[in-house]
Amino acid sequence: MNGRTVLVTGGTGGIGTAIVRHLARQGHRVATNFRDPAKADAWGAAMTEEDLDVHIFQGDVSDLHSCEAMAREIETRLGPVEILVNNAGITRDAALHKMGHQQWLDVVNTNLNACFNVTRPVIEGMRSRQWGRIVQISSINGQKGQYGQANYAAAKAGMHGFTMSLAQENAKFGITVNTVSPGYVATDMVMAVPEEVREKIVAQIPMGRLGKPEEIAHAVAFLVGEDAAWITGANLAINGGHDMGW
Repeated sequence: MNGRTVLVTGGTGGIGTAIVRHLARQGHRVATNFRDPAKADAWGAAMTEEDLDVHIFQGDVSDLHSCEAMAREIETRLGPVEILVNNAGITRDAALHKMGHQQWLDVVNTNLNACFNVTRPVIEGMRSRQWGRIVQISSINGQKGQYGQANYAAAKAGMHGFTMSLAQENAKFGITVNTVSPGYVATDMVMAVPEEVREKIVAQIPMGRLGKPEEIAHAVAFLVGEDAAWITGANLAINGGHDMGW
């Protein structure tokens, strides 16, 4: 399976970039979104230097109208979205008794409501074409919770509820919908955590190390391929054994 049109939201981040690279190297036309033009320009230049078929579109995943416009522009330039990876996410950490309402809204809007905002404009086309792949990038903290992350954990847990319902609604249309829940991965966001805190996290991981963004990308590539056509509604936890719940 080559030459599909792919949208990876949040593609300029650590895990997002790895997913974009991997899918582009498989021969797909990969789109991602941006809100910061300067960052997008630098990122796009780096992708061009790697000779990857990657395209950047303005789009705010927390805004439905922006996502609808983005989907229309992608379809005009690259073709209808056939593979969607809902990867965009932010953190605004605080214990709930100190968390402001805006901190809650920002995280839920960007991490969870974005799944509706981005998927809604492309799902009908997938149904009419009788083929599609959708993957949510959730988190280990959506499975086990995390101190100071009630907003983030709730949003990430909600992503898999979205997956399971959407999988049931669309299985007969040749569309699979799955979740990938990474553990702690060596992205800029994680590496910005103080070293002593990172060491405590790594000490809890049976494999004794942080994950690599490329390891998440490989899993996503498998789930959007033809060989995974009978996998839908699943949550693939990739965390080095940090959490083994099922």
